[in-house]
Amino acid sequence: MTKSRTYFPAEWEKQSGVQLTWPDNQTDWVTALDEVLAVYERIAKEILTREKLLIVCRSKKELPAFLKEEKTNLIIREMPINDTWARDHSAITVIEDGNPVLLDFCFNGWGMKFAACHDNQITRNLYRSGAFSKDTALRDYTWFIFEGGAIESNREGCLLTTSTCLLSKNRNEHLERDEVDLFLKKTLHAEKLIWLDHGFLEGDDTDSHIDTLARFCSPDTIAYVKCSKPGDIHFEELKKMEEELRAATNQHGEPFKLVALPFPDPVYEADGHRLPATYANFLILNNAVLLPVYGVKQDADALKVMESLFPERKIMPVNSVPLIKQHGSIHCISMQFPEGVL
Repeated sequence: MTKSRTYFPAEWEKQSGVQLTWPDNQTDWVTALDEVLAVYERIAKEILTREKLLIVCRSKKELPAFLKEEKTNLIIREMPINDTWARDHSAITVIEDGNPVLLDFCFNGWGMKFAACHDNQITRNLYRSGAFSKDTALRDYTWFIFEGGAIESNREGCLLTTSTCLLSKNRNEHLERDEVDLFLKKTLHAEKLIWLDHGFLEGDDTDSHIDTLARFCSPDTIAYVKCSKPGDIHFEELKKMEEELRAATNQHGEPFKLVALPFPDPVYEADGHRLPATYANFLILNNAVLLPVYGVKQDADALKVMESLFPERKIMPVNSVPLIKQHGSIHCISMQFPEGVL
C-alpha cells in the first residue's frame, strides 16, 4: 500500500502530533497526582521537541508553566473530562484517498466499568473547536463501542486484536464475532483481522487490550510479551498467545517475524495487588520511541530489544510506575495523529 491509497496508518508513520488528556485532582490520579504529573510533563516535553502536542484539560490553570507559554506546536482545548486515557477516548484516524478521516467511536469506560460521559464527547468537542485541520473529516460511529488500545495496524491491510476485549460484555455483545470482524475490516480498510484468544495482564481493566500484549513494529514484525517463568500466573496464557502468533499469517498467507519482549518482575501497589507492567505499551513518535520502564532488572533488556526493533529512532526510557498504579502506561495515555490531522 502507498500513502495515496485508502488504509489504516501504522504508528511508525510520520505524525502531525499526539494528544494527551491532562490529569487533575478530579480524575482518578488524585491520590498520586504529583508523581503522575511529573511523568506527563516528561512525555509532553518529548512530544513537543518532535511534533505537535494537543492537550485536552479541564482548565488551563491545571497545566505547568511551560505549557502555558504560547508555542506554535502546542494546541490546548478546555472541556469537561472524566479521566485521561486518550488512547481509548480519542479518534482513530484512517486515510481515504490520501485524506485523513477521524472515526469517532463510543467509549463507555471499558464495558461500563468506569464513568465516561464526558470522555465519550471529547473527539466531537475537539472537532467543533477547530483543533483538527480543516481538511480532516469526522465520521460518527458512536453506535459501536471501541477503543484505540484494542487494535493494531501494520499499514498493509492486517489488523491485530483480542477476542476477550472486542467480544466482552457491555461492549458490543449484540454482535457476533463474524459481524465485528466484517465491520472493523470495512471501517478500518483492512483485508485481515487477526484475533488472539489468549493473553492477559493481572491488574488490567481493559479486558486485554492488544497494546499491552503485542504490537506491530513494521509490516512484517510483531513484538510480543513473553513470560518465561512457569510459576507465574501469566505463563500458560502468554505461552498460548505466543503459539497463536506463530500460527498467524498476513493477508498473503505469510508468517510474521516475532520478537519477544521481556516480562518485568512483578510490580505491586501498596495494598499488595499486582500492577499490569508491560514493555509492549510503548509510544512511537517522530524519530523516537518512549519505552515504559519500571525500575526492575528487565528494563535494560527491554531497552536493547527496542533498539533492535527501531534502530533509526532514539529509545527514551520513561519511569511508568506512577502510570500503572491506575492500570495503564505510556501508550494508554496518548493518541498519535498522522500527518495532516493537527
